[in-house]
Amino acid sequence: MVMRSIATGVAVAAVLSLASSPAAGQAAQTASRPSRPAPRTADGKPDLSGLWRPQTNFIIDLRKGLKPGSEMSLLPWAAKVTAERMSKDDPEANCLPAGVPRVAPYPWRIVQAPTHIFFLFEGNIHSYRQIFMNRTSHPKDLNPTWYGDSIGRWEGDTLVVDTIGFNDRFWFDFAGHPHTEQLHTIERYRRLDLGTLEDEVTVEDPGAYTKPFTLLARMPLMANEEIIEYICNQNNKDVIHILGKDGRDAPLR
Repeated sequence: MVMRSIATGVAVAAVLSLASSPAAGQAAQTASRPSRPAPRTADGKPDLSGLWRPQTNFIIDLRKGLKPGSEMSLLPWAAKVTAERMSKDDPEANCLPAGVPRVAPYPWRIVQAPTHIFFLFEGNIHSYRQIFMNRTSHPKDLNPTWYGDSIGRWEGDTLVVDTIGFNDRFWFDFAGHPHTEQLHTIERYRRLDLGTLEDEVTVEDPGAYTKPFTLLARMPLMANEEIIEYICNQNNKDVIHILGKDGRDAPLR
């Protein structure tokens, strides 16, 4: 088994290699993808649980993942920032969370419960998202975060996730597309069959884009696999503030 927990730069190269041969990659995924009907939970809802393989649509350049008929139209400042950004400065490449709708190029798991749905990410310090299924509105005065505040609801067999409260620190993709704290996403997850999860995301950010745009990706199930250990915690900037020797464990005199 090839270790997935490799340096981000190597992972990016692998993703780009896959993107350069989409027909071969798609054929391999289709051949191994289970095609039985999607399972359901005890209450009859679609069961989205499983380990899913992210697709390049939401990693390299969001323009490659645009739903047919949708367009990404940047404000002038956002276009300038995108052109100037260098890959080495990508927060995701420096071990920080990927944000939304972007995903890291590593597997991620959905854990589904009646009150919460959790997204567990293998990459980038084993970060996670929590979708609140037990409330219908966002709290006031949200503290901006990497994954925002997400509330979910079912519309038929579609899980709809409404998220606001983002910080502006993550990039949308390796291409460097920015966003502001005005970002608002609506995700629609559908399990098309046992082996396919569809993610349709509408992105609205009037601070960086002239109009909303919609993205689409279909991710294959990684059957009989698990999240593995991944360490990406280097460059701790807090240690310079730790002075002297901690005496809390010193023997009493």
